[in-house]
Order: sequence, then C-alpha cells, then structure tokens
Amino acid sequence: MPALAVSVTVNGQAVTLNPPPIERAGRVFVPLRGVFEQLGASVVYQGGVINATGHGNTIGLHIGSTQATVNGTPQALDVAPFIVGASTYVPLRFVSQALGASVNFDGTNQIVALTTAGAAHPPLAPPPVAPVPPPAVLTHVLRDEHPARDTSVGSTRPTIAADYVQPVDANSVRLEPDGLDITTDTTRSTTGFVYAPPSPLQSMRHTLVVHGRLENGQPFAERYSFVSGSEAPKNSLTLVSPRENVPSGPEFTVAGHTAPGARVHIVAGASTSIGGFAFGTGSYAGDTVADAQGNFSQNVSIEAVGSAIIGLTVTSTDPVTGESAERKLQLQTR
Repeated sequence: MPALAVSVTVNGQAVTLNPPPIERAGRVFVPLRGVFEQLGASVVYQGGVINATGHGNTIGLHIGSTQATVNGTPQALDVAPFIVGASTYVPLRFVSQALGASVNFDGTNQIVALTTAGAAHPPLAPPPVAPVPPPAVLTHVLRDEHPARDTSVGSTRPTIAADYVQPVDANSVRLEPDGLDITTDTTRSTTGFVYAPPSPLQSMRHTLVVHGRLENGQPFAERYSFVSGSEAPKNSLTLVSPRENVPSGPEFTVAGHTAPGARVHIVAGASTSIGGFAFGTGSYAGDTVADAQGNFSQNVSIEAVGSAIIGLTVTSTDPVTGESAERKLQLQTR
C-alpha cells in the first residue's frame, strides 16, 4: 500500500501527518491519532477497539471490522481499519464526517480539505492554468540575399544585404556575422537591411544570423553562409545629389557615380542618427542600376516628416566582385 502524495488541510491550514496517508480499495486512510487530534477529538485505543469523542460525537471502531458506531448507532464501513507497523489507520472520510467535519477532495492538486463544524469552508485551490506557449520562431523570412546563400564573392568587403518576405519591425532586427553584432552599423528598414563592411573581411566562409520580429510581433530568426574572397577594394561611390544638410522636401533625387553596372540600393526616411539607421513605415527602399559609365539617378519619395531629419543610405554593389561602397547622409527638411 503506497503512501499517497496528498496534502491535508483542516479549516484551511495545512497539517502534517506522520506517517503519511495511504490508500486501500480506493479509500484514503490516515494515521489514527494524527487525524483525531487535528479534528480536536480525544481517542482511547485498547485491544483493537477505538473509541473517540469530539464535537459532541462518539465513535467506535474495531480493527479488521467494517462495523462501527456513531453515537451508539451502528454504521457500516466500506473498508475496515487496519494496522501497518506501529500505526493504526482509519478511513479519513468516515471519521471526519462522523466528528461533524465536511470533506472536500481536490483531485487536480491532490488536496484533502477538512472543515470542522462552525468553520468557513476553505475554497479549493483553482485549477492550474496551462502556460501559454511562446509564439513559434519563423524562418525563411529573407529573400534576395547578397551575397547569395552558399556562394563565393571575390571582394574582401562585400555588400551584406537582404529583403524580407513580409514587413518587420526595423528596430527589433539584430545582425550577427560570425557572432559579431553589427546592428548599429547596419541600415534597417521594414523591407530589408544593408551593411557595408568598414574594413576587409577574412577570406573564409562567414555565417550571418539575422533575428527580430515581424510588424505583428511574430519572432523570426534566419541563418545563411557565404564565402568572401581576397580581392582588394576597388569600388567607389560619389553622390552628386542630394547634398549633406541641405534642406529637402519629401521628394528628391539621388544621383551619383559608382562602378559601371553596379546595383545601387537606396534607403531614406525620418531618422535622428546617422549610425545604424532604422527606418519605419513611410520610408523609401529601392534599387537602381548604374549605367555603363557608372552614373545613376533615382527619384525618392517618402512620407512628410515635418521638421525631422531625413536619413539617407546609398549602397553600391560591384556586379563582378560583390564589393560594397556606401554613403550615409543627413538631410534637413524644409
């Protein structure tokens, strides 16, 4: 007969029974003196006969017998009292109710709650609340990666960029190539990110980890690898328009000169710092391609930002080596 992993309370107060309760034939049995004393009754045990008095009631029990008396009236027990070692066990519910106590059993939390006459019934413990699982972390959120997944580029300073398949919270995005956090040097928008390494990368395989949240709060995490080469930097980028700190409206032209055929990525919007731009809704993100002489021009339109500062990031990617060249500007609104 195994000990039960149940707790017993009397009038809401937890009590300790030693030895602990055990079960027989589906009934909970408790040590004789422990339960009578907790219910405020006196007990006399002699020659296999148990006589208990408490709360104006008298109980008579016999070891091994299913016959009992309550205030002189015969009562039948489902299971007889018994002895284990040096302890005499009696049926908890019968004894408690015979002494004028009510019994509630909380099977979920394995608590037997006894309430004596005149005491308020303690509330049963509320059922446990199932924990809400955290939202699943999405993958496959990136597209149009540069350098492309599992490819090699010749440059030691390649443009690292990608677009998202759905809008993200730009401020939540974190980027970590080879375990190094480059977030503050990265331009992030709701549609993608772009990073131009300020110094050459080692000629080896690199693993980029990108994680953050979608605009709806869903977390995502993405990982991909590429190999950078050993070719010395050659790409360059010159902006003709707009000019740093020159007043500008929500519509302006970005023009300049870079490597022939280069992909030119432009991100613009309201910002307050030039390091690690993070642009939210209403910003512009788009691409153009330099002509055979390296010239490019692109009209940009963003939402009106009042008297805020407009941040502008222009990133050129050489079509042959993947090498990056970048300019970041702050424009005054008018």
